[in-house]
Amino acid sequence: MTASKADIIARLQKDILPLQGIKTGLNNTALDKIIGPLKNAFPGNSFPIGAIHEFIAGGWEDVAVTSAFIAGIFAPLMQNGGVVIWIGSAHTIFPPGLKSFGIVPDKIIFIDLKKEKEMLWTMEESLKCAGIAAVIGEIKELNFTASRRLQLAVEKSQVTGFVIRNNPQSITTTACVTRWKITALSSEFEDGLPGVGFPRWNVDLLKVRNGKPGNWQIEHSAGCFRHIYKLAVIPPQLQQKTG
Repeated sequence: MTASKADIIARLQKDILPLQGIKTGLNNTALDKIIGPLKNAFPGNSFPIGAIHEFIAGGWEDVAVTSAFIAGIFAPLMQNGGVVIWIGSAHTIFPPGLKSFGIVPDKIIFIDLKKEKEMLWTMEESLKCAGIAAVIGEIKELNFTASRRLQLAVEKSQVTGFVIRNNPQSITTTACVTRWKITALSSEFEDGLPGVGFPRWNVDLLKVRNGKPGNWQIEHSAGCFRHIYKLAVIPPQLQQKTG
């Protein structure tokens, strides 16, 4: 492909994305700086804000690690003083733990509800409030119609929404811009230092509208996501030859 054709396609993609409800703004700049290699998977190399992102969890452990990963993403969206609404059936988040992602815990409003219908309604209404930085909903089932209502809400308000689905009965087509699967990786201790290492995840971006799905091993440190680079293991016999 020639450079001129590539430029034309890039310009067309830039014009089409807003028509699909995917927009960029000042918050993208702060967010794209911290998500590292992940941003290259998205259209225009920029994380879609004002969109609904779907996360599939295989149990409560996955919910916990997914919640931590999401916290790392929405932290930059709160830089202008915005608050986050977190909707679920059980308050499983330890608020002081959010400080490690640069989040002030009292800026998170937790809403505990028992019925999925109530959670969906509350999430939709919250997403319509332009002053909210992000909305997270722990909603097990999500069909296309419900996801479309959520996506239409954020296209007007430009609030970013995250849906965590714990052990859903079925995974069908939704209107969400992305679909993820996040699982835990073992952290590594810093030499000579006590405690635990930085949080690490295996990140599967299963689908992304107009983007490139992929897989990464990611660590969150110094307020940013970064690739985990593993040194190759050298067989003992080769170590003796090169030693």
